[in-house]
This record gives sequence, structure tokens and C-alpha cells, in this order.
Amino acid sequence: MSTVSAYAATSATEPLTKTTITRREVGPHDVAFDIHFAGICHSDIHTVKAEWGQPNYPVVPGHEIAGVVTEVGSEVTKYKVGDHVGVGCFVDSCRECDNCKAGLQQYCTGTGMVGTYNAIGRDGTPTHGGYSGAIVVDENYVLRIPDSIPLDKAAPLLCAGITLYSPLRHWNAGPGKKVAVIGLGGLGHMGVKIAHAMGAHVTVLSQSLKKMEDGLRLGADEYYATSDPDTFTKLAGKFDLILNTVSANLDMGAYLGLLATDGTLVELGAPEKPLVVPFFPLGAYRRSLSGSMIGGIPETQEMLDFCAEHDVTPEIEVIAPDYINEAYERVLSSDVRYRFVIDTASLRG
Repeated sequence: MSTVSAYAATSATEPLTKTTITRREVGPHDVAFDIHFAGICHSDIHTVKAEWGQPNYPVVPGHEIAGVVTEVGSEVTKYKVGDHVGVGCFVDSCRECDNCKAGLQQYCTGTGMVGTYNAIGRDGTPTHGGYSGAIVVDENYVLRIPDSIPLDKAAPLLCAGITLYSPLRHWNAGPGKKVAVIGLGGLGHMGVKIAHAMGAHVTVLSQSLKKMEDGLRLGADEYYATSDPDTFTKLAGKFDLILNTVSANLDMGAYLGLLATDGTLVELGAPEKPLVVPFFPLGAYRRSLSGSMIGGIPETQEMLDFCAEHDVTPEIEVIAPDYINEAYERVLSSDVRYRFVIDTASLRG
């Protein structure tokens, strides 16, 4: 076992503090790598603050992880020392259910996917995430980062990127399709970039127009304020696909009304309260309401390769680990454009 520096939460109310954690010895199928960058996801904050259930403190968050391989196990065939690699939201799954066999490990029906942090690994020990200096992961749950994507910009792709890429690909976004993205934050800005790269006509639906210049620069064709009631009249029945990236409870009837016949609204944020879905806006035009959660290993690799090919990367602000707590406060006040990424150099020792 090896000891590495990390930042951990010890309670829902205390700030994250520097500590040390242990990583397992490299097994035959393991890849060990130094973490160079880790993105801050809103899910990290929800988990740390016990908003999604009681965590197993101490929690070392981080599931947008990018780094460089330092050691591989004797049976590893996919990676070698020096490779640029990443890890996303999970580090294992049952490997035996139909979903795992189909490459949909995020929907594992056996053990369930094993989260990169705040979960229990196959060896019975807690998993710790990317706010740390190094990590050891089975090679089958490691992603290859193309050389053309800088590691700091690669990190957020492992959650924010795949969270948007998967539904866009599943619902066939592309030329001739009209896609709307609700919210222009860490998730939403990636949705705009990826949908644009796929060739879709992209509209941003945001509370106000204050980020309109950014939205159009990032690839949106149109931008509307949802605080303006005329927006819902003007855009009624327009979209083939709407991706909701915000976690607020919205007026579902109003947003479903923006869908064309057979259109789909996909929930990607996790609202605090149950959704209230009126029948008539849903049923009248055979519209669908669905959900999506990250992506499996094959699709995540496909996403990384797509982003490399189309030069799609997130807008980031790189910070030092000792700024994590301030960054959390800024995320909560929507004061980031558009993703914080931790430079973990000081944690690598």
C-alpha cells in the first residue's frame, strides 16, 4: 500500500482539509497513475454536504480525474507507463450483468456501479476520489486520454462531458435535429459544444440573457431567457430534444410544451423534490420524458475520441488544492465559467 496526500471532508459542515490516504498495491490488472488534474463537480458538493444521503466520512471527492501512468500490473495489456489516462464516476461494477456485458456499466444491475469515491470497493475498503495525488484502478475502468487534449481540460470530460454526450448520441442529435439545453453551467456549456459539433441546431434556455454572449460563442444558434413568458409561446413545439442540466424543480408542463411531436425531454440534473408531470403536455403529442446518467466505459472512450477529433474541450478555471473550499462557495453561487479544475501538483509529493 502507498500513502498519498489528499483533501477530504470529515463532516457536512466543516471545510475540506488536507490529509493522507492509502492506495492499494498494484494488482495484476491494475493501473496506477499520478493525478495531475481533478475537476470539481456539483455532485462532489452534494455528497460532501450529505444532501444525497449520509456519506461515509472521511470523503475524498473527485470523479473527473486525469493523470499519467506510473505503474501497471503484470497482466495489463491496455496501458503502459507514461500514458495519459483518466477515471470518471466509477471504478468497478459487477462485470457479469447484461448491462455490464453491453458496456453500460453505469446501469449495472448486479452490485451496482462502484463510485470513484464514497463507495466500497471489491476489496472491502472505501473508495477515494481525485482530490489526491495518485490512484490505483482496474485497467477496465481506466480511459485513454488522446494526446491532443490537455490533461487539465480532459478532466471535466469524464463527468460533465459524458453526461451530455451520452443522451445526445442516444437520441441521435445531428444535422436536421433541433436541440435545446436548459442551463449554461458546467454541464450545459458542454452540451452546447458537443451538440454543435454533432451538427445539431442548438438553443440555450437560460433564466436570463447574462450569459448569452458566451452561449453563442460556445456554439449555440439561439439563446432565450426562460424568465420571459413569451419564450414559451415563441418556441412551442420546436425541439426534437431538450436536455435539462439544472437541478431546480421546473414547470414541467411548460418545458414539455416546447417539444415537437415525438420529442424527448431528458433530465440530467437531480431536483431536490419529485417532478410534477402533467399528462396533457406529455400525451397530446406523444412526447417523452426520460433520464440519463453518465455513460459506460466504451461510450466514454468514444466521447473522448470525439472531443479530440472535433476540438471540444471545457471552459475551465484551474485552482490550487487550498482553494477548494472557496471554489465550492463559488459553485453554489454560480460564480464559475464553467468548471473548476484542481491542479494536484502539491499533492503528488
